[in-house]
Amino acid sequence: MLSLPAPDSLTHIMSSQPSADALTPAEIASLQQQAAAVAHHAYAPYSNFRVGAALLLTDGTIVTGCNVENASYRLTTCAEQTAITSAVALRGPGIRIRAIAVANLNATASQPCGACRQTIYEFSTPDTIVFFPAEAGSIAHATIAELLPAAFLL
Repeated sequence: MLSLPAPDSLTHIMSSQPSADALTPAEIASLQQQAAAVAHHAYAPYSNFRVGAALLLTDGTIVTGCNVENASYRLTTCAEQTAITSAVALRGPGIRIRAIAVANLNATASQPCGACRQTIYEFSTPDTIVFFPAEAGSIAHATIAELLPAAFLL
């Protein structure tokens, strides 16, 4: 079973300071645990790279999602996008993400891909915190604006 690092072992990879509405250690741990748990539901027969994501919406709702691969790789859906799509289906297009945790079952450092960063940004504020696996089993975090400084906006 995947063991998660303690919230006090988080690594901030960018330069900003936490906002006044920062998450509690219990909220961070809950998001990490839910992301890791839903990763077990991933459909990843081609890469065996099973990923889960847990969103904390501004209304307090937590929504999860996992990656779903396809033999035509381009049709694969990432965990972050699955969770966001589920949140929109559950709560409507006005959702806002307060924080998101991403986990994988491969004990590999990995940040959200570019497409996921853009999708997260679409439903976030620039200071939305993203937690993701880092080196040596630690968890890193950064704001979505730090991960996607030149987001596409219409």
